Amino acid sequence: MGHDNADYAWFFRSEFPAVLRTVYLILHDSGRSEDVTQEAFIQLLVHWRKVSRYERPDAWVRRVAIREAIRVQRRERTRALLERDAIANSAADLPDVDLAQAIKRLPVMQRSTIALFYFEDRPVSEIAFMLGISDGAVKVHLHRARKRLSEVLGEEVGESAN
Repeated sequence: MGHDNADYAWFFRSEFPAVLRTVYLILHDSGRSEDVTQEAFIQLLVHWRKVSRYERPDAWVRRVAIREAIRVQRRERTRALLERDAIANSAADLPDVDLAQAIKRLPVMQRSTIALFYFEDRPVSEIAFMLGISDGAVKVHLHRARKRLSEVLGEEVGESAN
C-alpha cells in the first residue's frame, strides 16, 4: 500500500496544478476551481488502484474534474439567470473586448473545448474523451466558440481543429 501512496502523491503533485488551471478556465473562480479539482483528486484517490493502471490516469482525473466543473457552472448560471430575472435589470449587455471576458461569456461546453484545445493544447480526440462527447461534437463546439469570439472581438479567429 505504501508504494500506491507514493505513486498517488507523485501523480497528485505533478497533475494538480494543470487540472486546477483547466478547471479555472472553465469556472473563472479560484475557490470553486480549487474545490472541484480537490474533489476530482479525492475521487481519484478512492479509485487509485484501478485508475493508476490506466494508460492515461491524467485524462481520467481531468474528465472527472471537467464534468464536475460543467455541473457547477450550469448550476451557477441557472442561479444567476434567476437572480437577473428577479431584478429585471434592463441595462444593455455590452460585450467586453477583453479575450478572457469574451471566453467567460461562452456557454460552458464551448468554454471547456476552448480551454482544452488552445490553453492545454489537447487533441480533439482527447477532448472528446474528457468531455464524454464525440470528436464531431468537439469540433462543433470549437467552431461555434471561435465564431462567437470573432463576433465579440470583431476579428478573425483561426479554424484549425483537426
